[in-house]
Amino acid sequence: MPQALQVQPKSKGKLAVQMDELWSFVDNKGNKQWIGLALDVATREIVGCYIGDRSGDSARGVWESMPGVYRPCAVIYTDYWEAYTMVLPSNRHFAVGKESGLTRYIERFNNTLRQRVSRLVRKTLSFSKNLENPISAIWNFIHHYNELIRSEPLSC
Repeated sequence: MPQALQVQPKSKGKLAVQMDELWSFVDNKGNKQWIGLALDVATREIVGCYIGDRSGDSARGVWESMPGVYRPCAVIYTDYWEAYTMVLPSNRHFAVGKESGLTRYIERFNNTLRQRVSRLVRKTLSFSKNLENPISAIWNFIHHYNELIRSEPLSC
């Protein structure tokens, strides 16, 4: 499964991104894997993804997985995870609470991802013993989701 995203071409300008992370475990509950995601607010496409631990390297991985057009100009909304402040440009990064509504699309996507990729459900019999399996399932779903989102008109 390709682990790079194909997104609609964008021009530099007013771009907004929401970033968040969710976790699951592989093999046992002590082996947490974190999925960091970035979502374009206007198109609802997933434009960044990184799977790893909960460290500054993972926050950097999400940032670097985004297409180049976003990094110099996009406004980024995240939760208060400290690693974001070390990686994201401070003049365009806004840490906000869920009550603000400025991360609602990525929070909704996280719920959808958990429901559609059964390996991510916290209490399940469908967990993986091999890290490659959930990674492939996640990337498969993201590619399918981005194709689907491109073919449907957005509704507010």
